[in-house]
Amino acid sequence: MGDFNLALVIVAIVVCILVFLFNIYLLINYQHPDDANQAYFPKFVVVLGLSIAAISILMLPADVANRQACRHAIYNGACNLTLPMKDLWLAIYIADAVLVFFVIPFAMFYYEGDQDKTIGKRIKSALCWVVTTAIVCALLLGILYGLAGKADFTVRHLSSANAPFPNSFNFNSGQQCINGTRQCSAYSANASSETTWTMRATFPEYVVALATIVGSVLFTIFGGVGIACLPLGLIFSFIRRPKAVITRSQYIKEATELGKKAKELKKAADALHQEERSGSKGRKWRKNVKAVEKEVLLLEEDVKALEEMYPQGEKAETAWAMTVLGYLAKLILGVLGLIVSVAWVAHIVIYLLIDPPLSSFLNEVFIKLDDVWGLLGTAAFAFFCFYLLLSVIAGAMMLGLKLVFITIHPMKWGATLMNSFLFNVGLILLCSISVIQFCATAFAYYAQATAAQEIFGHNLQSLRGIKYLYKYNVFQIGFIVLAGLTFVYYAAFGWRRKKPSGRFQLSS
Repeated sequence: MGDFNLALVIVAIVVCILVFLFNIYLLINYQHPDDANQAYFPKFVVVLGLSIAAISILMLPADVANRQACRHAIYNGACNLTLPMKDLWLAIYIADAVLVFFVIPFAMFYYEGDQDKTIGKRIKSALCWVVTTAIVCALLLGILYGLAGKADFTVRHLSSANAPFPNSFNFNSGQQCINGTRQCSAYSANASSETTWTMRATFPEYVVALATIVGSVLFTIFGGVGIACLPLGLIFSFIRRPKAVITRSQYIKEATELGKKAKELKKAADALHQEERSGSKGRKWRKNVKAVEKEVLLLEEDVKALEEMYPQGEKAETAWAMTVLGYLAKLILGVLGLIVSVAWVAHIVIYLLIDPPLSSFLNEVFIKLDDVWGLLGTAAFAFFCFYLLLSVIAGAMMLGLKLVFITIHPMKWGATLMNSFLFNVGLILLCSISVIQFCATAFAYYAQATAAQEIFGHNLQSLRGIKYLYKYNVFQIGFIVLAGLTFVYYAAFGWRRKKPSGRFQLSS
């Protein structure tokens, strides 16, 4: 058992190092050239935030492995020699909350501050916003914890009599106790034996619970939409792909139109910048900024589509072949993603919404994969968790393009500004708590008797005011409803080449 624990510690350390290095690679390749050799603090926050989000998701498989480390031990204190997973969970999620509500907002306020101001003034302005936010959050947390920071557990009073030790025990559904006249079965006990046991939750657990609720609302909205639009977006992108190369005259015509739109956008952006410098940053100004940002993103998409339809240079034929292969890859990934999405939706309905569950479904799949090879089920479990996070990002992007009040922050290879990085990292961190809680509930059979189950299962779902959201499956039902509506939307309109207002579509 000691060798197993040592191996688990070594694997955990190696995985953390690999995650950290991979996030540095993402930062280097996704960052905008304007941020090269500067904005070091926001970059550190991005790498730290992505690492914590990835490690938090990988901790649930590690929690399962840690539970197995003392499963076959012959003495009671064996589990005390394993990793302190409960303390690690709380440390990870307290760090998550600090990053989301304090560090990332400070980094964004500092990065987006007026470049004409000195560094000291930008830091002072960012600190004012963050300190104000911290005071408000601390007051709210203190008041809520004082008023409702208790967990109510429903328990039953059961008892059984003493009896001489028999030669054999003949227990059955009708005789569940040594003395059948006593009440010792929770299934057959009277309703009067049920009572409520109240205890004060620890403050760290309460902070994690409230952060989970905030994340669950975002996860339900963005994840429900994203789990459908992620695979269907790829599939319908293949359906709407360019079928052939356009002529040079068509290319010149489209490029001229896009150039005119680009000039109009530049004028609008310059006008907004003048308004910002003059200090007139009202609600209308912010609305216009978001509209211009979306127009720029859509214009960039049309420029990319035009370049695909008319490849240039000495390797034009190769470029066109790669474009065709790229769309075929989208189709394959879309089909595979659709299978995963359908499996997720089916599992939620079969295992979570129907009481009693019809089947443990994916739980059994992971267990059987573990029987084939020790880490196969763990890898499949981690994949399903990461897929939910990808769905959240996809849903946020889709709703950002459709709804004016949602700010979009696209991630582009070699062209992502730090404020977009920070926004998406904050979204990932906030939703990662909910993803873990959601997975701990959805895969309760696979992850039973773990520290995550204790934190996100029993304690979280027994807190006053919060427990009813889980008792009546509010988040799961909302997730399924939004996923179903998005499936219907794509089935009805996804195959069309849409021309929404404001988008600079190609006339061909």
